Amino acid sequence: MTTIMPKDDDNNPIPALRLKDGASHKILATNTSTKNAVPFSLETKVISVFTTQNIYLEFGDDTVSASVTSHFFPAGVYYDFAINTNKHAKDLYMAVLKEGASDATVYISEKE
Repeated sequence: MTTIMPKDDDNNPIPALRLKDGASHKILATNTSTKNAVPFSLETKVISVFTTQNIYLEFGDDTVSASVTSHFFPAGVYYDFAINTNKHAKDLYMAVLKEGASDATVYISEKE
């Protein structure tokens, strides 16, 4: 099968996605749950996340909120999350809450 994906040393395709133009997000995680102001595109299936401090995060619709019982995400890790896998507005937002004393800057990139 022909592919335009990059290949490893054994000539196996490496699944890689392109950063979507105009689809970067930055959220400040504080003591209050905050979410991305602009929803992710319905066509976006993968987002990459990096945070400067430990946070809690939660995916959902425009009412989503993060709490200390949400998913923990550590600082300094660049990670891809699958979203919108069912073609509906289920995961168009990511809410964040800081874990610890310092506020966190959360960087999100939509991929295609």
